[in-house]
Amino acid sequence: MKTKIAIVGATGETGGSIVNGLLGSETQFDITALVRPSSAEKPATISLKERGIKIVLIDLGGSHDELVAVLTGIDTVISAIHFQSLDDEIPLSNAAKKAGVKRYVPCFFATIAPRGIMDARDRKEAVLDHIQRIYLPYTVIDVGWWYQITLPRVPSGKLDECLVFPNNNIIAGGDIPSALTDIRDIGNYVAAIVGDPRTINKRVLAYTETKTQNEVHKLVEKVLGEKPEPTTLSKEQLEEMLAPFRGSTEQNQMRSIYEYWMSWGVRGDNTPENAVYLGYVLAKDLYPSLHARSLEEFIKDAAEGRVKKVYQQ
Repeated sequence: MKTKIAIVGATGETGGSIVNGLLGSETQFDITALVRPSSAEKPATISLKERGIKIVLIDLGGSHDELVAVLTGIDTVISAIHFQSLDDEIPLSNAAKKAGVKRYVPCFFATIAPRGIMDARDRKEAVLDHIQRIYLPYTVIDVGWWYQITLPRVPSGKLDECLVFPNNNIIAGGDIPSALTDIRDIGNYVAAIVGDPRTINKRVLAYTETKTQNEVHKLVEKVLGEKPEPTTLSKEQLEEMLAPFRGSTEQNQMRSIYEYWMSWGVRGDNTPENAVYLGYVLAKDLYPSLHARSLEEFIKDAAEGRVKKVYQQ
């Protein structure tokens, strides 16, 4: 019998990878995409339908009973919702509980960090607090920092076609390791994790490799034969960049980026060792035979035009 999965955010970067992973998995999944009515005719929604995915138009902030009815019979709910819409996970998780959903995957899918470091992370943890208060079975999945926003620009522009956020910064000396993953592999990890009873009520870190920023720059030079031009960013400079947001509750993209940089680039939060300390299990230990692309493979793909820019929809 197929596992029935409902996914929110299926047309986004993470959600799209998850859909690809579920469709390509040896495990059979019956996939429903929960889509806002205003997005019904968007090309990305139509594309999902053409791939055999059931589309249900629903307002997460609307009728509780309607949402319960949609989720009744669903085994797993996966949220890949936009970070500015995380509050919608409260009614979604409430409906999942009422509908008898067996597993809820909240929208984490990012780097490792304890509470109190990043506003976006703290809001995700608040959602998990709610999930645990209502005793809804869950699985948290984090994936580290994406390859797609890791690479620096090189002078020839050879990588420009795939870089929406070229990152030539060397933060705080550039010797802090960070867990990295190709977005394209996130879905494969998720398909394995949600089909595994061992991951119920667990946190899982699904990453591919760790690299420091200096190692990333050296690898780019090795693969392309061209040296990136680094820019230095000190802890003090980063603190100044974050200063205007201190004490603010504004959900701001630049604030999120700067807080990520402080977390993985200065503090060194985003490592498998820290994940284990914080109670995570590692996908590498659970699924040692699961293949994912190395950063070197990704750089080659990027140089040869096989990687698309993120956030281009």
